[in-house]
Amino acid sequence: MIQYIDGKQLRDMFVSGANNLQNNKDLVDKLNVFPVPDGDTGTNMSLTISYAMKELSKVEGDDITSIGKALSKGSLMGARGNSGVILSQIIRGFAKAIEGKENLSTQELAKAFKNGSDTAYKAVIKPIEGTILTVVRESGEYAVQACKKEKDLIKFLELVIKEANESLNRTPNLLKALKEAGVVDSGGKGLVLIYEGMLSSLRGNSIQVQDSSASNVSTIEISNNQINPEDIKFGYCTEFILESNSISDTEIRDIMMKYGDSLAVVGDEGVIKVHVHTNDPGLVLQDALKHGQLVTIKIENMRVQHENLVLEAQDETASSVEEKEFGFIATSMGEGLAKIFKDFGVDHIIEGGQTMNPSTEDFMKAIEHIHAKNIFIFPNNSNIIMAANQAKELSEKNIIVIPTKNTPQGFTALVNFNGDATVQENEEAMMESLGLVKSGQVTYAVRDTVMNDIEVKEGNIIGIAEGNLLGAGDSVDKVTSQLVEKLVDEDSAIITLFYGEDVSEEEANNLRDELEEKFEDIDVELYYGGQPLYYYLISVE
Repeated sequence: MIQYIDGKQLRDMFVSGANNLQNNKDLVDKLNVFPVPDGDTGTNMSLTISYAMKELSKVEGDDITSIGKALSKGSLMGARGNSGVILSQIIRGFAKAIEGKENLSTQELAKAFKNGSDTAYKAVIKPIEGTILTVVRESGEYAVQACKKEKDLIKFLELVIKEANESLNRTPNLLKALKEAGVVDSGGKGLVLIYEGMLSSLRGNSIQVQDSSASNVSTIEISNNQINPEDIKFGYCTEFILESNSISDTEIRDIMMKYGDSLAVVGDEGVIKVHVHTNDPGLVLQDALKHGQLVTIKIENMRVQHENLVLEAQDETASSVEEKEFGFIATSMGEGLAKIFKDFGVDHIIEGGQTMNPSTEDFMKAIEHIHAKNIFIFPNNSNIIMAANQAKELSEKNIIVIPTKNTPQGFTALVNFNGDATVQENEEAMMESLGLVKSGQVTYAVRDTVMNDIEVKEGNIIGIAEGNLLGAGDSVDKVTSQLVEKLVDEDSAIITLFYGEDVSEEEANNLRDELEEKFEDIDVELYYGGQPLYYYLISVE
């Protein structure tokens, strides 16, 4: 009977769990709700935890606290996609719960599982049940009860994993889309695979990587920050970094709550980043100084949109390039789409999309390379928004994430940018513009399914719009034309097609001519996108 595990065993368990996920990531990818060829939850979670493994490899000893911090830091910087971001928060909560422990019993592990769940829920603005969140919560709550009777760690993990699998199997009853697709939640499955790998290691059978396709990743220092100066009820956006070993980020958060709103506090290894909107920045700083040393301070008067630098330690190396007012980052896949974004004035294109979600670190690197006071990020994919927002929290620059869910929304937002307007005015204009464009995608099915009463066979051409499967057939042109027809209404003025790498220019021109005949009163525009997997991206405004 194993009643306690030490740091070495914990390390081996996480490595085994990561390897088990890596070996089965294709299985998790195939659990995508839509039968499209770019399901990527398994890939995203595997890449996220691979960053944690690389950071873990830098820890020489087997101190449990050091192992936990490495796992937390690595997964935070490597987080890709919604599932990766949520996984990084689960690991972060787990790591926090085991700090200061010399060994772990079933009781300590249960608390860690539960804290991982609590941390993940706090990170998601609108938690959706029937996802990885449900699986981590229900298995975590079960673990807290199971540890009271079961002291054998192997039997304890067996029980927790049994509950996690049962929770996973219940996810289709909580999400209609899962039931219609005939699958369980992919993120939840990924989490269960990690747990099962951990158990296998504890049994003495650590799982090895079968398919070594490790990503080329690197680590950078973490500096935590969140800037979001929207609410002018409190006029001063105040942020600082506090170095302190005498107070936790949670305690600082409690102290700062009385001073204003828009409070964000993130801590890592004795460094606490605080952002708060207040009318008394002096009192905020005085209170913080009671607990340690202020490394950097920045106060912005939001009412006049003028930033006053009070103190900036660790100043960046002086640059001969004048800092411009606005900078732009966009995610895009396909040389044609990238060129269009460049023509709109985007400074940095992060190659990625459905087939490869950029990590938090990818966004951090892009942010560092742009010399601008205000940087707008256009994720252009709903599965990339969380990673972009996580980079915003970590960066010390003023980052504004426009939550574009697809490429057409990204283009529309950029069209509505006004270089003479303020940051807040531009953000409002861009956010409003997102509702003015309808978008669709045409790709092919990778499995048989039935959705929205539409029967789909593997290999069919399928049309998707606004999160719904709207058509299926054997002809790319026919499915595309039918999809456009469903998107067009009496207010539509422009139809824009972006054709992918698998469509010839001649084929695209022929389809445009057909649509111009069909919709005589609507302008039809055609551009080369070069995107993989998707024959056409469609925008209707």
